[in-house]
Amino acid sequence: MARESRYSESVGDYLKTIFEASRHGPARSGDIAERMGLTRASVSGMLSRLAELGLIEHRPYKGATLTEAGTREALKLVRRHRVVETFMIRHLGYAWDEVHGEAEAIEHAIGERFTERLSAFLGHPEHDPHGDPIPTAAGVLPETPDELLTDVPPGGRFAVARLRSQDPSVLGYLASKGVEPGVTLEVVATEPGGGAMEVQLDNRRFALSERLAAVIRGRATPG
Repeated sequence: MARESRYSESVGDYLKTIFEASRHGPARSGDIAERMGLTRASVSGMLSRLAELGLIEHRPYKGATLTEAGTREALKLVRRHRVVETFMIRHLGYAWDEVHGEAEAIEHAIGERFTERLSAFLGHPEHDPHGDPIPTAAGVLPETPDELLTDVPPGGRFAVARLRSQDPSVLGYLASKGVEPGVTLEVVATEPGGGAMEVQLDNRRFALSERLAAVIRGRATPG
């Protein structure tokens, strides 16, 4: 199958990573390296190349941000990835914690025509099963609640909208507890100064470490 993008798979993977890592400021090379499992030296070399291609703006010791062209390319790949994950979970019997790696490979092998037909088959979903927003074909991200569960005090209620993790162990554990987009959690208790939380879901209480609680995003709701 002919590739539609003029950029390599490696370039695309970097752009997606920078897109995810730069939501609250420039993506630092150390963060990019950690997310991609690479050395800082190799990341620094690729950042220079991406800057030469006009896909990012990179300031040493400050970080990298996507240009308009880089953002456009990143959103195409994010759309493909999340549409594919949605199809795999809805129709192929994959679990949350099984789809990421497969979708990473598939997204580079399909084009926009296939992606749009697959999206139409699925009913043009706005969010994938993890709750992550699926960019439209025009590159617009649907609005998605992104408040932190960790900010909710004891006695508060929280509507889960998304799980911001691709770690299979994290997703598998949360799935085993029934924590998924659409459910509402009640915060029972928190450790003083932050840390672990105790929550309730459908009359079941369980603990969440600070790391687990931090990936649960959504919106606080009236009690």
